[in-house]
Amino acid sequence: MIEPQALGALASAHELLLQLMENLPPRDCNRRFDAELPSAGWLLGRAVYLELNLLRSHVMRDDDLAGRVRHLFDAEQPASADLDAQLPPHDHLLNWANEIFDQHLTWLANPGHVPSHALLDGSWLVWQLAQREWLIYERLLALLTARSAQREGGDYRVVEILEARLPKDDSSRIEQGHYRIGARDGAVMPDERPAQAVELHAFRISRRPVSNAEYLAFIAAGGYRVSDWWDTAGRQWLESASADGPWHWRRDGAGHWYGIGTSGPMDLYPEDPVAGLCAHEARAFAAWAAAHGRGLSGAVPQHEYQWEVAARLDRIELQGRSWEWCANNFHHYPGYQAPADPALERCPADQGQLSLRGSCLHTQAGLRRSTFRRCALPGERALFAGTRLVMPPGRAAWE
Repeated sequence: MIEPQALGALASAHELLLQLMENLPPRDCNRRFDAELPSAGWLLGRAVYLELNLLRSHVMRDDDLAGRVRHLFDAEQPASADLDAQLPPHDHLLNWANEIFDQHLTWLANPGHVPSHALLDGSWLVWQLAQREWLIYERLLALLTARSAQREGGDYRVVEILEARLPKDDSSRIEQGHYRIGARDGAVMPDERPAQAVELHAFRISRRPVSNAEYLAFIAAGGYRVSDWWDTAGRQWLESASADGPWHWRRDGAGHWYGIGTSGPMDLYPEDPVAGLCAHEARAFAAWAAAHGRGLSGAVPQHEYQWEVAARLDRIELQGRSWEWCANNFHHYPGYQAPADPALERCPADQGQLSLRGSCLHTQAGLRRSTFRRCALPGERALFAGTRLVMPPGRAAWE
């Protein structure tokens, strides 16, 4: 018997995806608006394929429908933009997705339609599908942001001018010790397990992520022009990207910065966490802040263990406003048990991806937990991601 909560989560993921696609003009369905992002049609197709492959092929032993579209959707990212030309038009995709989603919810809600299978124990597979589809929905919102950026004609005028402000120390000290990370049970992803204890040296972590005003100070100081703050990989990225600010930032006619959202241009507020950064930008900012910020000597981007421990101890704030780049490569915890099928592994380890923690404004409630881990390549920007700094511990109050 599938848990009602799991069915509700999957139904909510379906509704989000379908409503967004219904509101998208048909001409934009199979178009790309950013080199990092597939088309909306491909993303919806990927969500449908996940269910066809994992539920029908693996659980029900019926590979007919999944096999027909495997060449299009059997990857986290399409191999080529040429695949968009092979996708059906907007109305056909929507009708197909509606039909498949409705069938699956009906079968899962009625015992006897779906055979017993280990993947359905505790509604595990249903929770996995809901969470992966919520992440696809977030990528669709990034695509809408890129679409808005392309449509922006440059006539927006900033009302509340964003002023630069040097970053300063607002950190909380975490003492050396053994701390728990990871999840013991519940509706979590495989890479959140197993729970374990890790030993951390003492450190200070910024209570708040890097803000828009602080990041603007980096830009104003020539952050994108002075190579001193960038490591070798960062300089290579900077040369190829030709960036001068975060992914969704633009300047108005007077030279003032504003942001692009899913619905168009908007003022940037100074205290909001910066978003639209890749890991190279996060590292360059940290190097600059360590030299020019107040009380930030030795600042670097956080390790994901530091973030999780600080979140569990309630020492940090605003961890739900933008994803936060971490300094470490994405990896599996000791004792990790790989899913029986590679299709169930969301983030393979040792492929050059870094970890991100937290969540962003667009993240669904079912993904907002201290143990959730996201992964991305260092040069990816279309993630609604910023960063948070950690520093050496300094002297404790009793020393």
